[in-house]
Amino acid sequence: MHCYSDDMPHSAPLATAAAPFRHEGGVCHVGGDWSVLALAEAGEVERRCAALARAAKDGARWDMHGISRLDTIGALLIWQAWGEKMPERVRWGAGQQDVFNALAMNKGETPVAPPKAETWSWVRAMGSAVLRAAENGRALLIMLGQLVLDFGAMLRRPRLGPWREISAQVYRTGAQALGITALVGFLIGVVLSYLSAQQLQMFGADRFIVRLLGVSIVRELGPVLAAILVAGRSGSAITAQIGVMRVTQELDAMLVMGISHGQRLILPRVVALAVTMPLLVLWTSAMALLGGMLAAQAQLGVSAQWFLQSLPDAITLTNYWIGMLKGVTFGILIGLIACHFGLRIQPNTESLGRGTTTSVVTSITGVILLDAVYAVIFSTVGI
Repeated sequence: MHCYSDDMPHSAPLATAAAPFRHEGGVCHVGGDWSVLALAEAGEVERRCAALARAAKDGARWDMHGISRLDTIGALLIWQAWGEKMPERVRWGAGQQDVFNALAMNKGETPVAPPKAETWSWVRAMGSAVLRAAENGRALLIMLGQLVLDFGAMLRRPRLGPWREISAQVYRTGAQALGITALVGFLIGVVLSYLSAQQLQMFGADRFIVRLLGVSIVRELGPVLAAILVAGRSGSAITAQIGVMRVTQELDAMLVMGISHGQRLILPRVVALAVTMPLLVLWTSAMALLGGMLAAQAQLGVSAQWFLQSLPDAITLTNYWIGMLKGVTFGILIGLIACHFGLRIQPNTESLGRGTTTSVVTSITGVILLDAVYAVIFSTVGI
């Protein structure tokens, strides 16, 4: 860097490539090669930065005519030495001022420190969750109302009803679920019978095993267990099927053709689940009682004949109707939730997986909450 006074003639020696600056008379002449190739030499950046810092500290005036090559890297080095602001007096070479004006216009902002975690952030998270739950509940209520209207229209004109789709859904959600519900119900019955037998033997109350198994399975475990299995199996399949239709734009095509989503997608699936769920509840309860009977025979020596003869006295007809009622309402709830989250899926694979998972979790949670509501209601009325 060469430095000389303002009135010094331009024939004064300019900076060379070996000595790109010199300080004279309060004016700094900058010259030489300020490209990335010249700055790449070992120690060159440090040496030039130190000289620039000394000149800027002295408050010198600047002359840039001696620069032979200048790219953005060299200009940025000089700009940072100036404190990222234009000096008051500068003699520019051709096109140099435009480079520094561009740096001034694109001056980076001071990075802002990340906000500290709020003390009450959990309150905001809970509020957001409550708002989302309220929004989903409102959408489900609207879907239920539309379902009632569509079902009434189907009853008025049964010839136009989606019977073929209902039949297909009954087979998928009912007949194809018999195997898994039977296996799980049988194993639950065996486990429950073994655990109950161990406690009843301590008090000599072996004959109460039938009443304990009958009421707990037919009234509570059978409906809840079947609903959880159907929510995980059929509910997820319904959500994924409708979600894939969203990804492939079949839902948009149905609207363009004037085909109602409620009549052709929601109604058949909800009706099918409302029909198959009570039947699956009876099937699951029967398999659970069979497993409990075999376990009681092995653990307590209770004969199968005595077990079957004691069942009608232990399980009243009211308990069967309660189980059937739970099956119907659980099926409708699972169908509505599965269709709701299926229609909310966005046309991408990430949303499809997230929506299916949310559907299953919400269905199982809803089933357990509804079963708790039933327990409170039946306990209040004395059933």
